[in-house]
Amino acid sequence: MTKHKAKPNILVVNDDGITATGIKNLMEVMQQIGNVVVVAPDSPQSGMGHAITIGKPIRFDKVDLYDGVEMYKCSGTPVDCVKLGVNKIFKGKKPDLCVSGINHGLNNSINVLYSGTMSAAVEGAIEKIPSVGFSMDDFAADADFSHTKKYIKDICLQVLETGLPEGVLLNVNFPKGDKLKGVKICRQANAKWMEEFEERVDPYKRPYYWLTGVFENFDKGEDTDVWALEHGYVSVVPVQFDLTAHHAIQTLNGWSFSGGDKIKSNDEKRTVSAPDGINLG
Repeated sequence: MTKHKAKPNILVVNDDGITATGIKNLMEVMQQIGNVVVVAPDSPQSGMGHAITIGKPIRFDKVDLYDGVEMYKCSGTPVDCVKLGVNKIFKGKKPDLCVSGINHGLNNSINVLYSGTMSAAVEGAIEKIPSVGFSMDDFAADADFSHTKKYIKDICLQVLETGLPEGVLLNVNFPKGDKLKGVKICRQANAKWMEEFEERVDPYKRPYYWLTGVFENFDKGEDTDVWALEHGYVSVVPVQFDLTAHHAIQTLNGWSFSGGDKIKSNDEKRTVSAPDGINLG
């Protein structure tokens, strides 16, 4: 008798909110692969990064937006959605895959640090769940994601089949339009937003500020996510949440510090207690 392989359990999250077009498209692809649970913010949470809710309650309610899909809306951040999904829905029995998106707007280069979409995927990886974040270069509420679906399915099936290195997740970005040339495995470009704060005046004559700016690429390499997207490719960047600058450890070991011996990277670990509770500031 042939033994049928159980369908994988898939957690779907985002930062644009549970009613966003992007998450609907991602959910539809995941339904072709496995059993889907959707946990998403009840309102847009773009730019929240890896924020979590501390000091106030989180609301977490089941909703019926689409037939046959288990869905929950959460008053917290995208990372809260992953934490609650793992702890309250899957009850500690980890899903086989965590996917985040599809974000309305790119999360290439430095944007990965600010992105709620990518932070949700990072949280999945922290929980040792194979995780992927998906984004597309279109901010429109009714953006057409149809051309991304075959790539999303292919990438997710490969992740489920082969896994990912521990502590590594994928950041996948799509250019706008359906004329895609293929997939490029890339590094994160050295690029950033050159911010400006436009000053305005409210009806009470009080100033307020609106963040604007332009995106500037300082990286001329042809192996970056920015280059790939500008040339019509889907960019795939392996991302890790270990932010240690390993190449700098040897340099810092040469420093001297007043009040004590030179600090070595292999010194004993020191434990700092927090008598008043957890301080994540």
